[in-house]
Amino acid sequence: MPGLPSSCYRLQLRNGVDFDVAAGLLPYLRRLGISHLYLSPVFAAVSGSTHGYDVIDPTRIEEDLGGWHGFTRLAGAARNEGLGIVLDIVPNHMAFSPENPWLRDVLRHGRDSRWWSYFDLHPDQSLALPMLEAPFGELLAEGAFSVAFDPDGPVLVHGPLRLPLAPGSLPATPPETTDAAIIARLHEAQIWRLCHWRTEAAAISHRRFFNITGLIGLRVEDEAVFRGTHSLIFDMVDQGLVAGLRMDHVDGLADPCAYLQRLHERLPGTPLWVEKILASGESLPGWPVCGTTGYVLARDVAQVLTGANGVAGMDALYRRATGRQADFLTVMRQAKREVLETSLAAELWQLQALLSPLAQADAVAREYGPESWRQALIALIAHFDRYRSYLDDAPPRPADVAALEAAAELAARGWPDRRPVDFLLACLLSGTAQARPLRLRFQQVAGAVMAKGQEDTAFYRYNRLLSANEVGADPGQPAIDPAEFHRRMARRMEEMPRGLSLTSSHDTKRSEDARMRIAALSHHPEAMEALIGQAAGIEGAALVDPNLRWYLLQSLWALHPAGGDLAARLRDHAVKAMREAGEGTGWENPAPEFEAAGTRFAAALAARFATLPAATEPAARMARRLSLLQLALKLTLPGIPDIYQGCEVASHALTDPDNRRPVNFPALQHALDSGAGLSWLDRNKLSLLRVMLPLRRRHGALFDQGRYVALDAPSGCLVFRREGAPGRIRLAAAITCDLPAELAAPRAGEARIWPDGTAPVGEGAAMLAIFATDGIQP
Repeated sequence: MPGLPSSCYRLQLRNGVDFDVAAGLLPYLRRLGISHLYLSPVFAAVSGSTHGYDVIDPTRIEEDLGGWHGFTRLAGAARNEGLGIVLDIVPNHMAFSPENPWLRDVLRHGRDSRWWSYFDLHPDQSLALPMLEAPFGELLAEGAFSVAFDPDGPVLVHGPLRLPLAPGSLPATPPETTDAAIIARLHEAQIWRLCHWRTEAAAISHRRFFNITGLIGLRVEDEAVFRGTHSLIFDMVDQGLVAGLRMDHVDGLADPCAYLQRLHERLPGTPLWVEKILASGESLPGWPVCGTTGYVLARDVAQVLTGANGVAGMDALYRRATGRQADFLTVMRQAKREVLETSLAAELWQLQALLSPLAQADAVAREYGPESWRQALIALIAHFDRYRSYLDDAPPRPADVAALEAAAELAARGWPDRRPVDFLLACLLSGTAQARPLRLRFQQVAGAVMAKGQEDTAFYRYNRLLSANEVGADPGQPAIDPAEFHRRMARRMEEMPRGLSLTSSHDTKRSEDARMRIAALSHHPEAMEALIGQAAGIEGAALVDPNLRWYLLQSLWALHPAGGDLAARLRDHAVKAMREAGEGTGWENPAPEFEAAGTRFAAALAARFATLPAATEPAARMARRLSLLQLALKLTLPGIPDIYQGCEVASHALTDPDNRRPVNFPALQHALDSGAGLSWLDRNKLSLLRVMLPLRRRHGALFDQGRYVALDAPSGCLVFRREGAPGRIRLAAAITCDLPAELAAPRAGEARIWPDGTAPVGEGAAMLAIFATDGIQP
């Protein structure tokens, strides 16, 4: 494929990084061997946005980043350095904010607005705006509202909120009125209704992104909406400013397949990647894309580097230390149920409303009441083992049928009468026009429930080995053997050889080296035991739930080696972890005393373990080894390496916002020049990148099309080669031992390309060697 990246470098814009800053990094990226700069969203977003996914105008580039002219300067500078640009776009949603001019027009003109059809709105309800700190009636009685006049017309004002009023709804109102009776009548006359934010779980009337009411779904399945939201994107690609696209959250769309086909037809030859999380054993549908953003690769690499025998030791230690006995599936299914009954209760109600008329039209199903259908929906979604199915009006894919039938079988166990579950399943698989609204919405909601129930709840409750609590991973299966790993890579070569290969991102729960530090505990469970023993005497430990103590100990271990900000970072993360787990506190109803105990313990941990006990040093050495092996695999396995900002050297970060802290790019540029003052892991990661990234650029066909061949290796080792014109490379990795002599030496026609003369001597040569035939030159 023309213009296919050999590697990408993900850069998070905003927070001090604009287009000019990005342009200044291009010479550094070129010298590192990167082929494409991979940018977070660039479109106009809400004021103060730190990430850009809350777009207010997809037809305009964010002025704070440099606007259109700044972007074209960046694209030109990238072209001069020989780099392309891959852009992250957001087809699923926009900001649900009066700052959004399209939504603002809807608020003023209602169904007469040209933008009404752009948004996924309930057709028969007023537009609920859960933006108030208290119920509307209470605030009205306090005189908290007034009427004012903006350039685009009259508005209802409450603090910083200025909401457009419908034309003609203010015929005889005195200017700047605060009269409660007038304002009450005005409020009733609008297409929208203000309400307390705490009612949002039951009151929303728009499709949300997960449970984030501040984001509103777009109807890109509509041709006009597709064209209107993508016009600037098309211009950027047509003008050669953008060489590839990453689509955020395609599972939120009504019909991802139709959307991607339409996009591919409009932009033929443009590489496309989807943010799609695949369950174990799940294949990407036959979409016209290069692949996913790479969570599956991160999972597989982490699993093969995790010690299966040590996992059993960690499991026993975890159960003994915390008293938790439930397996991950049980924890996850319970979390999914809770999410459906609380933060996604509005979505559950919507599904029930779509299912009810189908049941009423059936001679048997009509005998069951609303609670039966509510419980059937909860049970089926809770037991569905992937993010979503892809049912449409065509005959269903066998994979979707199998997954839904398996979920229905599990959901119906223990029910005295399984007919409601069976009827729901039949509706989903029927392919009828009558069931289409239920089918589409069920699939969208299932993905949201999996994300919130698994990633944002169960991952903070089931804490055995946190390296396995990763997006796209399975904490219940943290380790695989080399044979299974080779099978997965052969399948990846067959199904998705051009998918991205990430090990860190803005969405991963831990950065790549933090993850490997925790994975190292599976090889040395005694290190975790030593940490537990020394933490037991910390003042206040008894006031903290043992499961949280375990979680914070692994998080502290993951952050090392850390600087003077260790305590602050661990405290901040403790608050997030406690609220996500939802056991004792939460985002909507924080429990100050509960959280204070946790944050005090986090600070005490940081003070106690500013330096780690000597008993943990073998695990620390193993962590460095695993980090280097992880990078080597990422650079040689099928797929396109995606380097997250700052991860070209050691990166020990937790989930956002910790993993979005500013990167010291001047220090990285200096490191590339001199290597002075770097740790062993820093130097080795940079050395490996400087050899393999240029090699990938020079020999793209080998990595794009070359076969993946698994090779025999002794226990504790992993060996494979990539072969094709004009030659081959071979990687030999020792996970739990030193490389045997027969693996560490070149074979006939081979030369060792890493470690090379720039690689630090010592551990690297004993654990990893990469060889190439004469036709492959770094």
